[in-house]
Amino acid sequence: MMSLTNINLSKLSIFDSMIAISKIIREDFRLKYVMNELNDKVNEAKIYMSKELTKVCQLKKLLQLFYAHWKFGTACGIYKLSDTLWIDYVLENKQGAAVSLGIILLHIAQKLKIPLKPVIFPTQLILKIYWTENNETWFIDPFNGEILDNHTLEIWLKGNISPTAELYKDDLNESKSLLVIKNVLRNLKTALMEEEKIELALNVNKILLEISPNDPYEIRDRGLIYAQLECNHVALTDLIHFVESCPEDPISELIKIKIHAIKRKKVILH
Repeated sequence: MMSLTNINLSKLSIFDSMIAISKIIREDFRLKYVMNELNDKVNEAKIYMSKELTKVCQLKKLLQLFYAHWKFGTACGIYKLSDTLWIDYVLENKQGAAVSLGIILLHIAQKLKIPLKPVIFPTQLILKIYWTENNETWFIDPFNGEILDNHTLEIWLKGNISPTAELYKDDLNESKSLLVIKNVLRNLKTALMEEEKIELALNVNKILLEISPNDPYEIRDRGLIYAQLECNHVALTDLIHFVESCPEDPISELIKIKIHAIKRKKVILH
């Protein structure tokens, strides 16, 4: 597998970063298809909103095009979670996770000079845009293009985090590109592990460790992946490192049980 050695993610957009990373992770990633699809959609959007003079009207037109005409939206029926995160599959199936739909919409908006920004809200990715004309900020749900008010966002927090959770200003700050990329990759890694696509999950994990080499949670996950691949010596090193680095983490007790099981297996085999 190639690495990020010659790729400077800080100089790329979120979309371009994810395309570069996807090419590294998946040999069969359909780069040409993705670029053709996005170029067509940007050109169609330019024509569709050509008569709109204000950015507000242009954004409304783009949301109408994206969700009502192109029919992008949340995944339904039987599907693999990883398919809702790979950009090529999302473009093909028109079904995605909030973060993948958001990345595609952000890319198109950027090409149209509509200043949408990503926000990693505690429950999911949302998009925001600030209108200087009236000093107003819109928050948009990438699943359906609906404008979200503060009351709705607070309900999301209470329903998904805690009944006592409150909405704070920091929850709505623009997120840095690298944070969004790591969010996608962590979700993708988890999905691939659950789908038992272990080698792909390991590829994602390697990218995350290139971005954050000393992250104990990524080292832990590498250990769990190697354990599934029965590379027990490497798995033990990583899992022990996690327990020593994060002794107060509740999951450390479960990892200790895993370590004991691997050691016992090694004794039995020898």
